[in-house]
Amino acid sequence: MNIFNQTGQYFALLLKVFSKPERHSLYIRQTFNEIENLGIKSVGIVAVISIFMGGIMTLQVAYNMVNPLLPRTIIGLGNRDSLILEFSSTIMGLIMAGKIGSNITSEIGSMKVTEQIDSLEIMGVNSASYLILPKIIAVVLMFPLLYILSVFFGIIGGLIVGPAVGAVTITDYINGIQSSFNPYYVTFSLMKCLVFGFLISSISAFFGYTVEGGAFDVGTASTRAVVNTNIQILVWDLILTQLLL
Repeated sequence: MNIFNQTGQYFALLLKVFSKPERHSLYIRQTFNEIENLGIKSVGIVAVISIFMGGIMTLQVAYNMVNPLLPRTIIGLGNRDSLILEFSSTIMGLIMAGKIGSNITSEIGSMKVTEQIDSLEIMGVNSASYLILPKIIAVVLMFPLLYILSVFFGIIGGLIVGPAVGAVTITDYINGIQSSFNPYYVTFSLMKCLVFGFLISSISAFFGYTVEGGAFDVGTASTRAVVNTNIQILVWDLILTQLLL
């Protein structure tokens, strides 16, 4: 399948996904289920990764401050802005593409190869909309919330690790977090999260919905979905940064 045919199929699937639902109540219930499965169940891994990365970035900023004239508050400021601008949106998006994306692809792909999707179509159900739309809505809604949690836990990680190893005092770290804050950085990253959430859910669902073959092909489709999603996240990160910053 060449890139042009694949792109055409992707947009054709999106048109089918965003068609008018047959029963709104069924879609709403399914959306809440996806919010729990894809969003709430990802909070743990987001918290753990963010705490460690916040601690690591705090140490890296501290150990690279070779100029004694620079204030130690830069350590907290550097960790905060790194989390807000890039880690908690882009890097977490790449990580979530592996967790959430592979989950979506394998689930829909398994239904495709076992002919469950064909059964839905025979019953008159728009299978693309029923299976994919709730996932897109759930991920787009939850990803900004996961971003906020990631920033919070990343800052907490720096607050724990920095003073614990003597890299920075609690007072300097907190003063750094509070200094020179630009609210637009948060707005910018939340915009990126909405785009990344859509990319993760829609691309993963596309590879799952179009898979052919058996269980081995589902695994291959999951890998391809994660790789393509990561590439698109990086491309759109560059585009959005150029347009919005």
